[in-house]
Parts: sequence; C-alpha cells; structure tokens
Amino acid sequence: MKELLVPSYHPKLSILVVDDDPPQLMLLRMLVEQQGYRVLTAENGMEALELFRIHSDIRLVVTDLEMPIMDGFELIRRIRQEQTRYTYLIVLTSNEEKASVVHALNDGADDFLTKPALNEELQLRIKSGIRLLKLESQDELILSLAKLAEYRSEETGYHLERVQRYTGLLGRDLEANCRELSLTIPFVDEIALVTPLHDIGKVAIPDNILHKPGRLIAEEFETMKTHSAIGGKMLLDIYSRTGSHYLKTASDVAMFHHEKYDGKGYPQGLAGDEIPISARIMALADIYDAMTSVRCYKDAYPHEKVRKIILEERGKHLDPLVVDSFLRQENEWLAIKDRYQVMEEDLLQLQK
Repeated sequence: MKELLVPSYHPKLSILVVDDDPPQLMLLRMLVEQQGYRVLTAENGMEALELFRIHSDIRLVVTDLEMPIMDGFELIRRIRQEQTRYTYLIVLTSNEEKASVVHALNDGADDFLTKPALNEELQLRIKSGIRLLKLESQDELILSLAKLAEYRSEETGYHLERVQRYTGLLGRDLEANCRELSLTIPFVDEIALVTPLHDIGKVAIPDNILHKPGRLIAEEFETMKTHSAIGGKMLLDIYSRTGSHYLKTASDVAMFHHEKYDGKGYPQGLAGDEIPISARIMALADIYDAMTSVRCYKDAYPHEKVRKIILEERGKHLDPLVVDSFLRQENEWLAIKDRYQVMEEDLLQLQK
C-alpha cells in the first residue's frame, strides 16, 4: 500500500488565501499546502477578516482584489489597522490591473502575484514573506534577551522601549541633518533595534552591587563598570560565530555606551570619533532615560533639569552633534516620556 505523504506544517504560522473564484481558490490552497503550510480560505474580504480576527497564527495573506461584500483593498486596510503582529500581504492581480497593484501597495500590501499563479512564483513570494516575518521574530528575541538584564537590575518597566524610541529619533535625525556621519536609514534602524541589549552584561554583576540603593563605593563601582565589556564581548563572540551583522552593532553599543566624547569614559577611554556613532547615540538616550526615571538610588529629574545637564555635557560626555539632534526634537522626547509614564502608572494600579 502506497504511503500517504502528509505535509510537515510550519509551527505557529498559517496562511490565509482569499478569492471569490472557487477553482482559483482551490488551486491556491493546494499549491500553498504543498509547501507545508496550514491554509485557511475565504471567498471575500469580510469572511477573511473574521478568520484573521479568530486565528492569531495567520501571519501571511494572499488575496484577490476584486471581490464582493468586501474587496481586497478594504481587507488590506482593515488588517493593517487591527494587526498586533506584522502580517505579510500578497495581492493577486492580472496584467491589466497595474494601477490596482499600485493602489494596493499604497494601502499596505507587501507584494503582488500575477494570475494565473504559477507554483514557482508563489513559492518565491511566500519565502520572501517568511524571511521578513523571521526578522520580526529576531527582533522579539533581542528584546526578550535584553529583558533578562532588565529584570535583574529592577529598572523601570519600559526602560528598553523608551530607549529604543529615543535612539530611533536620534538616528533618523542625524541621518537627515549630519551628512558627514554617512549614516543610512537601515543602519540607524539597526541601532534602534539592538539598543535593548546595551546592558546585557549586567547579568554578570552580583546582586548586592546591582541592587544597592545608595551610592556605590569605589571598589563596587569598578565591578559595575565591567558590565559594558562583558556584554560587548559576549555579543561579539556570538557575532563571530553567526556572522549576523546586527550583533556587531549590538556589541559596539554594549561595549562603548559608557565611553565619553572627551576620552574620560570606560572601558577603553576612547574619544570623539573613535567611539562608534551607535554608542554615541546610545549614550545620550541612556542618560536621558536614567535621569528622567525613578531608580532604586534616585528620584526622577524633571525634563528641564536633564536638558541643562545634557547641554553642560556637550563636548565632554556627549557628542555635540548628538546633543544638537536631541535639541531639535525635544517635543517628541517629552511626548514619549509622558506617554510611557502614564503606561507605568496604569501598570502599577493593575498590580495593586
């Protein structure tokens, strides 16, 4: 008796196929299932949206555009509004519908597929989507690893998220306004991505030092300072084995975010442009968040006091270009700080 071949389904990922033409829908389902994915089907946008709301494992959608009840354009817009995790959207189109493709991409679609769908082309489109979704999983892993250090240091709940936003603002502004730095959008986005790992080395710091409520004595401070070199070396070791470029950026951030522009920082006493720009960006974001947040050894400082300190440290602790970038976007920083403060207060109320 011939053995039945059963697809080996990819865990935690389903693909939703939407088309009002039953033969086309059946063909697409068969082609996608052959690739090993769990497939859900719908004959219009409304039915598809209901399935999307019910099945949280739907991460990729292949949809026709012209359909009754709810068309593909509206489905794309609704998914983008309601998604809690990124969903990769592929639209089906004919050669005569190029204007519709542009419309769909503008509404939020990621890719398009010309009908009739060929198996090879469909496989390539799906593989492209899966690669992007894997990058999101990588981002989640980075944040999860970083939370280990945050939980141990008992810092305020949204420290990592705030610092990510601050570094993102600085990077985008510097890319636009400081051409001499030769920054690119992918690189500044990478900096923001990896900043949650800046204090990963704190996992190696003893609890009696990490959680001490008062000022550290000289010997304790020397131990605390080792966290940057520990974290930087750990990430560099992983980079050397994997070749994942973002880990090299993460290593620079972890290793050098306590260096000072005037050369009086640690662990290597680098100065000026010797310090990677990723670490110079991280330094200001970390200082601002540390001073505007409650810590076990201090109360939160008001924004105006922190602004004054940052200006005093321009050219000393902090890169003048990065300080100027901060000044150009103060309102955005204040909005982030205030928004997360409300979130923390709400969280504390729920915990009581």
